[in-house]
Amino acid sequence: MFASRPFVAVALMAALTVGGCAKKPADPASVAQADDMSLGNPQAKVAVVEYASASCPHCARWDMEVFPAFKAKYVDTGKVRYTLKEYLTDPEAIAAAGFLLARCAGKDRYFPVLDAVFKGQEAMVESKDVKGVLAAIAKDPGGLSAAQFDACMRDTAAEKALAARVDRHEHVDKVESTPTFIINGKRTEGEMTLTELDAAIGQAKD
Repeated sequence: MFASRPFVAVALMAALTVGGCAKKPADPASVAQADDMSLGNPQAKVAVVEYASASCPHCARWDMEVFPAFKAKYVDTGKVRYTLKEYLTDPEAIAAAGFLLARCAGKDRYFPVLDAVFKGQEAMVESKDVKGVLAAIAKDPGGLSAAQFDACMRDTAAEKALAARVDRHEHVDKVESTPTFIINGKRTEGEMTLTELDAAIGQAKD
């Protein structure tokens, strides 16, 4: 089960406990929001939306194993508009801190920082030094000083804005698991292979 809200992003947990987060949701209407983080051609005929959690190992595996090829084939070529919508799964404090850090780095560095957070999950588990791992990511690729990183983790306004986004994704979009994909309005729960994405994107174009 997901941890109850409200969460406190700066209360970084000593260890990252990984686990699945699958749970069948209702069918939501996914609506683009001004605070979404997106890549690719805004006029693309196909929109791929991913609801992801920065602490979800399934999301991390997809990010490392599938996303690079998907991005090169569809996003970088202007065929797909990709949007990531933030969600929180256990441990929520880790997920929240990861998203806050990515936002603090700015739009141009949001996705590289989030990618580094996904790749840093194993190091967080092994070292039990979550703050140390995130601080290193804040420096590179985040481009933040130590003082900026500390301020980022204490930004209550940004934390409240994240909580509002997550609440919207949970209660309006009815998302209850990560990763969840919506491709031109069609929902798929769980990780998708590139072959599955090829098929879904092909159907969306028809």
